[in-house]
Amino acid sequence: MIYRIPKGALILALFGVVPFAWGAITLISEEAFNFGMENFGARFVGPLIQLSYGVIILCFMSGVLWGFATKMDEKSARLGYILSVIPALWAFFSMGRGPISDTISLIVGFIAVLLIDRHFYLLKLTPNWWMNLRIPITFLVISLLGIGIII
Repeated sequence: MIYRIPKGALILALFGVVPFAWGAITLISEEAFNFGMENFGARFVGPLIQLSYGVIILCFMSGVLWGFATKMDEKSARLGYILSVIPALWAFFSMGRGPISDTISLIVGFIAVLLIDRHFYLLKLTPNWWMNLRIPITFLVISLLGIGIII
């Protein structure tokens, strides 16, 4: 059964993709890159915005997953809490080796979050519509990050 994503959740998730999209645009458009540099600075163009924002989002998703783990019984919750901190720890320990390696690490991190999301979804700890939101958003984020690898 397909569950309808609440409009607010969908809009916020799409806005959450904007920094990844902007980073990708500045990688493929010299005009956008120059505009970003002149108006926002180096941190807000190319891979820098994607990487810094990606770390923030992986940590944010850890918090979301932690919330799902709180719904588990005490015995199962241990594994739930462990799974929930993996994205944040991954972001912390895997970054700092260069833009391409860091981008690959983020992609791996977002795939891992999606797998953990699915685990919690199958345990019925997430909203019914959760995977209908998470799958396309994750695919979009990974695709936008991938532009930084192929360019």
